Amino acid sequence: MTPLQFAVPIGALESFSGAFPYVILALVVANLLTRHLAYRSYKRAAENGADALDRYTPHMTISALAILASLLYLVIEPHSGMVISTLVVGTFVADIFEFEARQVEARNNLEIEKPKGAITASVVALLYAMYLALFWVIQGPWEAVI
Repeated sequence: MTPLQFAVPIGALESFSGAFPYVILALVVANLLTRHLAYRSYKRAAENGADALDRYTPHMTISALAILASLLYLVIEPHSGMVISTLVVGTFVADIFEFEARQVEARNNLEIEKPKGAITASVVALLYAMYLALFWVIQGPWEAVI
């Protein structure tokens, strides 16, 4: 009996546990795409002043879904779930600080920079999500070497 047995339907999660890596990969890719759209939105809004800057709702929604999916994956696969959860939550935290930096830039009439820290965090999350979802592509050569 597991501690989360009554809070999370583990049997139901295990029935489609093979889809979680692909869902997480899709959400991480969508996160990168919405980050680009958010950046364009911030640049346009900064022209109207710092008060016009607002969080990009589609990006925040995708980030929240990625966190939820990675935490559910953590219940099924503790090791890889912990790694991807840490990376996805780290990306979310980087997004929070990057948005605050965009507000400071808009307030001081500076050029709106790309969110370099959040992009780096998402690329690392993307690489690990690709490893989880697409390991079957390199499994043969990997097992031959290892």
